[in-house]
Amino acid sequence: MDVGFDELVRQVDGHSFWLSYLSNAAHPSSSVGLHVAVFSEPFLSLVLSGQKTIESRFSRNRCAPYGEIYEGDIILMKQVAGPIKGIALARRTWCYDLVAEPLERIRNRFAAGICADDSFWAARADSLYATLIELESAASLAAVRCDKRDRRGWVSLRSRQLALDFS
Repeated sequence: MDVGFDELVRQVDGHSFWLSYLSNAAHPSSSVGLHVAVFSEPFLSLVLSGQKTIESRFSRNRCAPYGEIYEGDIILMKQVAGPIKGIALARRTWCYDLVAEPLERIRNRFAAGICADDSFWAARADSLYATLIELESAASLAAVRCDKRDRRGWVSLRSRQLALDFS
C-alpha cells in the first residue's frame, strides 16, 4: 500500500499539532503507529464534524485493529473507494472478546460516542471481537492519494514500516 506521505505532510501544514506529530511518528525510533481506516458515510462526516467520538470495529476474527492500535497512534480516514479525507489521534483504545464481554454492555457504555442506530447493533450481533477507539484532534484534509487495492477495512503500520513505505 502506498500513501503519499509528503502530500499528507503538506495537507497538515496549517495544523501545527498534526505537522509536529506526523513528523515525529515518521522517525524510525518512534513507537507511534499509523493506521489507514476505511470509513463509509455517514460515519466519516460524523467523525470529521466531531459528533462521533468513538470509532468501532467489530469482527468474527481477530484482525486489525484488534490488538494493533494503541493510545497515541494516528488514524488516517480513507473514504470508501476514495482518498484519505481526514486524520485523528487514538486517545484511548479498548479491545473486547465478545464471548466474555456482552455486546449490550458495550452498547450501553459507548453508544452515544459511536453514533449508531439499532440496525448497526443488530448487524454486529454475531461478532466475536470488538475494538473501540476514542478519537481526538480529528481534522479534515484535502484529498490525499492512497493506493490501497485490497478489501481490508483497516491497515496497521508501525514506524519501521513508515520509513520503508514513505521514503
